[in-house]
Amino acid sequence: MDPRLIDISAFDYDLPLDRIAAYPVHPKDHSRLLIYREGQIHHRPFYELTEELGSGVQLCVNDSRVIPARLLFEKATGGRIEVFCLEPDPMYPEPSMALNSRGRVYWRCLIGGASKWKKGTPLQLLLPDSEKEEYLTAHLLEKGETDFQILFEWPEAIGSFGEVLERAGRIPLPPYIKRAPQEADQTDYQTTYAQQNGSVAAPTAGLHFTDSVLKALKQINIEPLPVTLHVGAGTFKPVTADRLENHAMHGEWIHIQRSLLSKLLQHQGKRVVVGTTTLRTLESIYWLGNRLCQNEHASLDLLTQWEPYETPDPVSVPAAIEALMKKMDNNGIDSLWSRTELLIAPGYQIRMADGIITNFHQPRSTLLLLISAFIGDDWRKVYSYAMNNDFRFLSYGDSSLLWRN
Repeated sequence: MDPRLIDISAFDYDLPLDRIAAYPVHPKDHSRLLIYREGQIHHRPFYELTEELGSGVQLCVNDSRVIPARLLFEKATGGRIEVFCLEPDPMYPEPSMALNSRGRVYWRCLIGGASKWKKGTPLQLLLPDSEKEEYLTAHLLEKGETDFQILFEWPEAIGSFGEVLERAGRIPLPPYIKRAPQEADQTDYQTTYAQQNGSVAAPTAGLHFTDSVLKALKQINIEPLPVTLHVGAGTFKPVTADRLENHAMHGEWIHIQRSLLSKLLQHQGKRVVVGTTTLRTLESIYWLGNRLCQNEHASLDLLTQWEPYETPDPVSVPAAIEALMKKMDNNGIDSLWSRTELLIAPGYQIRMADGIITNFHQPRSTLLLLISAFIGDDWRKVYSYAMNNDFRFLSYGDSSLLWRN
């Protein structure tokens, strides 16, 4: 199947508003887990995950941390403008450089009420907990196709931009959660193993993991293996084109560490990924390594959405991983950053995972296409079961463990 010819209407389903979870369950590991294996479906509490995995599984998780990316600025006239920090300006070779910047930084943003903000008129936000009046100032520089370039400035002594966001920003809940963020969301909308600042949306399959679940996994010799993909707001973007060939896949940053590659290469058993972002990271790693096998001097800056479908004679997984490790060794580095626009849709061959733990996704979304690529047309069977058994959907909803046939 050529995914470019897919009619997205085939991936629509009715999702009533009352099935979209506005809050997580507490404790979070008391959510429900649907299990799909070889066409059969059952369910159990998430805290019984170890019963379904068994020992010897390599469990990969996305350790990206959600940053408080929503900033509310006040105009001199008293009105408010909301600025949503999407990602660092492309001038930065990696997102951590922008987050660690002091005094000034350039960012790509969405603006609520953009028509009310005139270019050349800076906006200010009084930073909380200041001993004296200290402000974050925003300058509107230029409008892009889908976002704006903003220059932020603040007193350098305050710290990095990441620290400024922690003081002044708010957690960006998904647009389909129709309520204001609350204090509990600061922890609820964050995985227990989050480490690397950079996401503007949570890798939500990981929200179900608690210290208790991680302890139970450790008892059967499963130590989560972290990968990093900084989730962008594009993850919520529905496919509006009739055919997939007319959909532009969003790009996201991935961080590839040599230690991760070594553990991926050494593992001989089954591999389960937690979340679509983790799968997207590992599959992107494969294709970047495959590219090096074709040309050892190839750039690794970006994996485009259609490259996997246009590449003849792809190499084996070990060969691809070894090529990336060799590249790092030759360059004397132990990690690298890249961007991925990888679109996983029916017709794509999954190479890096045997199972996936994932929530239930929006109709007509690229995430739903990924699930179809993973288990085929049985995605409808899975979603019908979830709907008929009162599962909760989307970011704060229940989850599933899907095994490839």
